[in-house]
Amino acid sequence: MPALDDLLEALLALHPKRIDLSLGRIERLLAALGHPEKRLPPVIHVAGTNGKGSVVAFLRAILEASGRTAHVYTSPHLVRFNERIRLGAEGGGRLVETPALIAAIEEVLEANDNQPITFFEITTAVAFRLFAEHPADFSLIEVGLGGRYDATNVIADPLAAVLTSISHDHAEFLGDDLAGIASEKAGIMKPGAPAIVGPQDEHVMAMLAVEAEAARASLFRHNMEWGVHAENARLVYQDERGLIDLPLPRLVGQHQIDNAGTAIATLRALGLDLAPTRIDNETMGRGLRQVRWPARLQRLSEGPLVDAAPEGAELWLDGGHNPAAGIVIADEMAALHDRVQKPLFLVAGMLTTKDPIGYFASFESLAQHVFTVPVQESEAGFEPRELAAAANEAGLPARAAASVGEALAFIEEMGGEPPRILICGSLYLAGEVLRENGPLPE
Repeated sequence: MPALDDLLEALLALHPKRIDLSLGRIERLLAALGHPEKRLPPVIHVAGTNGKGSVVAFLRAILEASGRTAHVYTSPHLVRFNERIRLGAEGGGRLVETPALIAAIEEVLEANDNQPITFFEITTAVAFRLFAEHPADFSLIEVGLGGRYDATNVIADPLAAVLTSISHDHAEFLGDDLAGIASEKAGIMKPGAPAIVGPQDEHVMAMLAVEAEAARASLFRHNMEWGVHAENARLVYQDERGLIDLPLPRLVGQHQIDNAGTAIATLRALGLDLAPTRIDNETMGRGLRQVRWPARLQRLSEGPLVDAAPEGAELWLDGGHNPAAGIVIADEMAALHDRVQKPLFLVAGMLTTKDPIGYFASFESLAQHVFTVPVQESEAGFEPRELAAAANEAGLPARAAASVGEALAFIEEMGGEPPRILICGSLYLAGEVLRENGPLPE
């Protein structure tokens, strides 16, 4: 049996570009495979710039708390490729096992017949082939990039389309015009399927309304048809059917209140809170408390890197990597500081396709120092000195380090009160940290 890493390398060689947005190649391949995309369990399709993975995680947690099963397709992975494909099973889903993944890749490679196709397109076909062959109650499918021409948008009749927060990212593929980005992501809306919309800029919300009318999709919008907020250490959700009071989600941050609300709104838009298949409030609350989604403001409590940090330090990990994510993460770090004051240090690595100055700007009056590190798992990472210069331009003192471990040593050398350390800027970097420190995603 070939090694999984060797097969994945072979997939990367099938197209000269890592990303080339189009539907033609995957439609050809899926036809050669007998159209597995038409045999998926009912699909909830999720697009957006930030929060789509968290919304999928909340949907899965609530559905599984209700005894239902759900296949899950997300990207990118943090530590190993298997994380992208989760097969629904009674008692909770499981990451696809390597032998089954290898067999599916080999089958799809044979069907592709060495024709040009991108890595994401062919691995999406692998996921759909696996999902079509395994029974489940739902398929939770996360868009890779954009929406209209994303490989996942071969799904013709989803149960629902979900649009999480939309902002600037991937400008080289989606452009700089926010209305245009919103239009592309709205391409997952389909006739007759409700479109659940999370918090948005007012101009984005207006564009989504135009796109929904063109797609003949009914809208279920944040702060219009539904709302959510935290009150007295509880999550309060409300829509036209009433108000529900739930525990705060396990995932940290105001943005996760919004993401949890988007997931709840999706289930209610589909009527899953109604008899005879009712998901009641207790079940929803249990899902919110059980949800797991690594590297999203994740507190690291043990492991080699935690041991290497200064005594008494808090170590946090987040993979957010665009200016909108920077705003959200900085807000949460500020809220933590209000509760327990500790000096904040950033350990940051970032890809050259991102906007580091825009990301760092939100931390200008919050972080004492930035230590920049290489992103070992990607050739497209900023050189640490170059990233430090970007932090300087955003108004932050910065110093390059050779690794996260060296950055932690530099922070210890600075002395002072026990710090709060945020490792941030890249999901690739987050994956490296989890590989070195744990816990590994399950």
